[in-house]
Amino acid sequence: MIRFENVTVIRNGKTILKEIDWNVNKNEHWAILGLNGSGKTSLLNVICGYLYPTSGKVQVLGQEFGKTNIPELRKDIGFISSSLKGQLKNFDTVLSIVLSGKFASIGLYEAVEKKDVQEARRLMEQLGIEHLEDSAYGVLSEGEKQRVLIARALMAHPKILILDEPCNGLDVIAREEFLEFIEKLAQQEFCPTLIYVTHHVEEVLPCFSHTLLLKDGEVYAQGFSRELLKENTLSEFFGREVTVQEQQNRTWIAIK
Repeated sequence: MIRFENVTVIRNGKTILKEIDWNVNKNEHWAILGLNGSGKTSLLNVICGYLYPTSGKVQVLGQEFGKTNIPELRKDIGFISSSLKGQLKNFDTVLSIVLSGKFASIGLYEAVEKKDVQEARRLMEQLGIEHLEDSAYGVLSEGEKQRVLIARALMAHPKILILDEPCNGLDVIAREEFLEFIEKLAQQEFCPTLIYVTHHVEEVLPCFSHTLLLKDGEVYAQGFSRELLKENTLSEFFGREVTVQEQQNRTWIAIK
């Protein structure tokens, strides 16, 4: 699904990513964990072809960068970030926003067919927002907006779905409801490969079988989540001694 081989990105004389080796295989869901400034967003921009590596090789969905049509490739990648929420129009209905995902447009300007509406309604039902079909986007809760964005992304039937710190701005209740939803989404047959980016360890859900620890633009460690999210590893990773507790199949940390 994704292959990085010795990928380095240098911009304005600054090394943003350094010698990244990383493979994401089919049927794997990954969490990318790192503090602010660790290079998480840059890594996502490389995956989507918005940031081109200075050296190294990138393959996404079997397509090697430099030998493929990047805009066409992006159609198979769903990208959900907090910045997208601010671009959508508050007066647009949920149904129209979900339908716009087919065309990757901000707003619905293309004619839609009956099958498109049926598909949008099917996705909204699966994501538990079918009752919001005629609601204006601006009146939704933050958690509901996130579900709308996911339904919108899934309209294009992406093979990879990237969630870039999706819990930013959510209160604790909305966050836990959203994370419960992500766990259920990962169990659905239609779910694409998930790449979930965060700087909160407790958001690494059981469905994320693998974790990439990113620090100062470099891969600190990667592998099975259950093996990486341990006290010694996380203490060294964060540069502070932390305690680790396992609750509800999730890892929670506190500074000693």
